[in-house]
Amino acid sequence: MQATTQLLHSIPVDAQTGAIAVPIYQTSTFVQEAPGVNKGFDYSRTNNPTRQELEKIIAQLEKGSVAAAFSSGLAAIDAVIKLLQAGDEILAVNDIYGGAFRLFEKVYKKFGINVTYVDMTDLAAIHRSITLKTKLIWLETPTNPTLKVADIRAIASIAERYKLLFAVDNTFASPVYQQPLSLGADIVVHSATKFIGGHSDVIAGLVIAKDPEIGQQIKFYQNACGAVLGPFDSFLLIRGLETLHLRVQQHTRSATQVAQYLQQHTDVAEVFYPGFGGVVSFRLKKDTEATASTFVQATQLFHLAESLGGVKSLISHPASMTHKSIDPEKRKAAGVSDGLIRLSVGLEDAADLVNDLEDAFQYINETRKKSAHRKPAAGFVPSN
Repeated sequence: MQATTQLLHSIPVDAQTGAIAVPIYQTSTFVQEAPGVNKGFDYSRTNNPTRQELEKIIAQLEKGSVAAAFSSGLAAIDAVIKLLQAGDEILAVNDIYGGAFRLFEKVYKKFGINVTYVDMTDLAAIHRSITLKTKLIWLETPTNPTLKVADIRAIASIAERYKLLFAVDNTFASPVYQQPLSLGADIVVHSATKFIGGHSDVIAGLVIAKDPEIGQQIKFYQNACGAVLGPFDSFLLIRGLETLHLRVQQHTRSATQVAQYLQQHTDVAEVFYPGFGGVVSFRLKKDTEATASTFVQATQLFHLAESLGGVKSLISHPASMTHKSIDPEKRKAAGVSDGLIRLSVGLEDAADLVNDLEDAFQYINETRKKSAHRKPAAGFVPSN
């Protein structure tokens, strides 16, 4: 059975009513038959039927044993880091999402958990960076926003050799293109806000574990710390999963056309696109924040906004938006320069999106020409 068919028919018809959609159990608590005796649910922080169904579906889709749904992608990452203790070290991908970097450096560092950042496409560098204190390898692939693709299977072999936990952020690829647990990872994380939700209307995170014991530890932190996903948001993710394969395929078709257009453009120095998915990044030849800022404000169909993976196209400037919490030197060393622009290619017609970008390029060129021909102010003396 194909994955799409399996997914759609893994969502059960409601036994009591025959409802073909998963009911939204919008309740905080459940009536008990006697003290401590219930029908499997007592309080929606601990468990909720709608959230439970979502967790079953995503665990099956990612080939895991246990899944937990959280109120944001960062809450999901936070639950994974709670598996560690003071004195442990994380080996993380160097061009990491800015929010994860902030969590590692501004929160967990003061609790005695340190992080080393390395290019995960360099297997020798991974070997060299592992110490006796390393307990977790943290990978994003493709990375955000330079879209580097790492060899999950090879890194999993390294993690196994050194007896390390191996977690993969699978947000950009989605389960459609990549299932890290099948390639040897221990844990998969999603910012389900992105492609899984798919409509820019929900904030959510998911953790899926291969080992049931690790999964139960994650579930414990989900309940104990309380950053759970609500019933309605759980329903929105289930709805998103039902069309995930179709949407991601269309994202890819349109993003491929956008990437091909950018690759031949004379104002573009470099294009980042792994050949799949709905995110394309590119570096302007005039690699400055001013030019990038002008460009991202000149598009009409690409809306200037954080996030990605929705049906409407978005444009962002990582250096001043998603990655502004990273030290400028570290950010630039990881390839996130001032002139880098990230596109989330939505479900609009690709030709319209290309025309929108072309209009923005024409605008920045016209602005540059006007600036070059502007007369100097009175009293201006040019330098030699």
